Amino acid sequence: MRMILLGGPGSGKGTQGEMLAREFGVPRLSTGDALRAAVKGDTELGRKAKPVMESGGLVADEIVLAIVESRLAQQDTAAGFILDGFPRTTAQAVALDAMLQRHGTPPLDVALDLEVKDAELVQRLLLRAQQQGRTDDREEVIRNRIRLYGEETRPLLDYYAAQGKLIAVPGSGAVDDVFRNIVLRLAEAFDKPAPGARLG
Repeated sequence: MRMILLGGPGSGKGTQGEMLAREFGVPRLSTGDALRAAVKGDTELGRKAKPVMESGGLVADEIVLAIVESRLAQQDTAAGFILDGFPRTTAQAVALDAMLQRHGTPPLDVALDLEVKDAELVQRLLLRAQQQGRTDDREEVIRNRIRLYGEETRPLLDYYAAQGKLIAVPGSGAVDDVFRNIVLRLAEAFDKPAPGARLG
């Protein structure tokens, strides 16, 4: 299974991505985690990305592409992967398609969109900021990230819908309920066993 996760910041991509990774037995690749690790480690990529991340902006394509390409070259992605946080723009999606083709990797199977209203995203991220002390989750930064998502990333829904790869699932409600709904939708889309059996 080669999947990308779409959805606004705070929509639950990280949580659902981890659960799906266990379900399918493939790695979840989070560009956000990779970038935060680069900032914490004070790497060259991290130093370039830090001011952009702190303002809630989007990190330059060449930095993100370098991280993704390096990760997809590792052996554990041979059977599939779940991309969380990339692509964020149509240009990145086109670059990803070209990257997979260049490396002889099969194309993406599905783009999964977690649908959550903007007001709920703000509340989720403010709560997370309180619980985790994340400096990139100040309210003004959160609202900027949601605005950028609407401008830059929502067009990906049309891009993947045109390829017949988009599956949209409500992201509100209990985590386990959202997960069961995702598994059901994927089972229907790929004619896999019903939920309760392992997929993939």
